[in-house]
Parts: sequence; structure tokens; C-alpha cells
Amino acid sequence: MLYHLLVPLAESHVIFNLFRYQTFRAAGAVVTAFLVALYFGPAVISRLRMLKVGQVVRTEGPKTHLGKSGTPTMGGVLIVMATVIPTLLWADLTNRYTWVAVVVLLWLGGLGFLDDYLKVVRKKTEGLVGRYKIVGQVSVGLLLGILLLWHPFTTAVPSTWTQIPFIKTWHISFSWIAYPIWVVFIITAFSNAVNLTDGLDGLAAGLSAIAAMTFGIFAYALGRIDTSDYLNLFYLPGVGELTIFCLALGGACMGFLWFNAHPAEVFMGDTGSLAIGGVLGAISVMLKAEFLLAIVGGVFVAEAASVASQTLYFKWTKRRTGTGRRIFRMAPLHHHFEQIGWHENRVIIRFWIAGIVCAMFAFATLKIR
Repeated sequence: MLYHLLVPLAESHVIFNLFRYQTFRAAGAVVTAFLVALYFGPAVISRLRMLKVGQVVRTEGPKTHLGKSGTPTMGGVLIVMATVIPTLLWADLTNRYTWVAVVVLLWLGGLGFLDDYLKVVRKKTEGLVGRYKIVGQVSVGLLLGILLLWHPFTTAVPSTWTQIPFIKTWHISFSWIAYPIWVVFIITAFSNAVNLTDGLDGLAAGLSAIAAMTFGIFAYALGRIDTSDYLNLFYLPGVGELTIFCLALGGACMGFLWFNAHPAEVFMGDTGSLAIGGVLGAISVMLKAEFLLAIVGGVFVAEAASVASQTLYFKWTKRRTGTGRRIFRMAPLHHHFEQIGWHENRVIIRFWIAGIVCAMFAFATLKIR
């Protein structure tokens, strides 16, 4: 909004020329998102407490978590709000990349909200039936895949191409049938990966802030013809506007972390985790950097892999020996480290450090090519 209102004034007042620059608007977005989350946080938490929207802690989980029962959940509405408001304020609203990111965030945020509502308000322990949740995730992925096929945002690079980290001259080209399936897989898988990671105070919020800001930098590089050419990346005209959205998301996660840090005053719930994971997946698709997502979100991938491997190994050993065995003491992975004696804060901080290392490794791929 500010871009459209103030840039035309640059001819008479040079100060307004700042609003032409994505870097300036991205800085404005991250600060605005952080302040919006800080300002509305207490009111949102108070409202959730008044509605008695409290977290239900699973009895099969770590016993140390039983004290968290009743802590307000569905706090993801704060993250969504603190991301959308700065995006609409600072971004170029004629940019299609921006609108796709906003729609995916709202779509999956709404899906997560429905799941949380059924769990904590309607007291349905399982929440939204699994197949309905999958349908919601698959639908948005399928629509995005078809949209990018039928109405490409740029002709500079074919819609079905994706970049491969470390190899500057190679890329993967999907068929028109396989590409929507690929998009569905990325969005669904990463949405669920962030959801699985959201089990400790501040863990998912901190890692999401790291991942979002990392992708913001990549979006800026891919949107500049000089930078993308120098780094041997795809040049995607217009994708630089995603920098504003990514930094707004990062700022919103940091603002939410103010209230979600241990001991948490509020949890994001599926409202936040499904939305964040899904939109990070969608951003990686639009940046044609899906494989980079596995590096930037390495901790999320490890968390999801721990659950998948634990489940498969348990079923396999039970079928072969009659007794199911486990790889980890408890899955997802963060609970395993709690079970071996790590304090919750130690797990969180070390996983954040791992997230930062993953981000640095992702940046290293820019030159190791």
C-alpha cells in the first residue's frame, strides 16, 4: 500500500524514492511485523484464555509437559495477522508472487484453525479428521501447481524447472503431469514437518524465523538480474517482492516468540505450524529452490524423518518378531533428547543453532557450485 501511495511522490520529494527499494521495504516489513505481534500479543492471549482455548497435552508424551496443559493455543492467528498486515502495507500489491504467498498462508492457517477449534473448543481429541486435513493441503498444492503451469509468472525460466544446489549447470525439468504432484508433495510434506516440530516452547517459531529470513535473502538474489547472473542462479523477474513477505513472516515469528519462549504463554497450534510450513514450501516452489528447502529447513526434515522412520521400523519389527521396536526413545526427535536427559531449553537452543548452521550451509551453496 505504501509503495503505491508514496512512490509517485518521489518526483517532488526525493525521500519517497526509498520506497522503490525492496531492501528498505523489507526492513520496514520485518520491524512492522515484530511490533504488530508485540502489540496485539497480550490481547490475543487474553482473548484465548477467556475463551478457554487451552492446549490438551497427550498422556503418552513426556511427563514434564503435563504442566503445560491449559496453556492457550491457536496463537498462530497472531503470526498470520502479523505477517499479512505488514505485507499488505509494504509490498507491491500488483505482484502475483506476493498474493500467492498470502493466499497459501491464509488457506493453511484456516485449515489449522479448524483443526485447533475442533480439538480445544469442540473437545474432539483427534481434531480435524486426517484425510480432510490432507485434502486441504493437497488442494492448495494442486491449485498452485496448475496455476504455475497454465499462467506462468515469468517466461525467463520454464515453470517446471527447479534448481539443484551445488551444480550450476544442471536442473530438473518435470513433466506437466508430474509437476503439480511435486508441488503438492513439497507443500504437504513441509507443512506437516513444521507441525511435527512444534512440540517445545519456541522451537518451531525460532526455526521458522531463521528459515523465512533465509528465503527472503534468496528471493532478493533471484529477483535481481545482476546477482542471479553472478551466482549462476535462475533469474526470476518480480520474485524479489517475496523478500518483503519472507521478512514479514520472520518478524512475525520473532514477535510471537516473545510470548512463546519457555515457559510459553501461548502455543501457535496447527493454526501457525501448518500455515508456516505450507507457505515456506510454496515459496520454495516459486523460487524454484525446492531442494534448497531441505537444506534451509534441515531440522524440520530431521524431525519428520524421525517420526517416519520410528513408525516404519516399529511396524516392520512387530510384523517380523511380534514385538515392535524403536529407533528413538520417543519421536519426534526433540522428545528423544528430552528422554535422554536434556532440559527443554537445551534442546531448543541447540536445535536453533542447528537451524542457523543449516541456513549458513544453504548460503554456502551459492559459491560451492
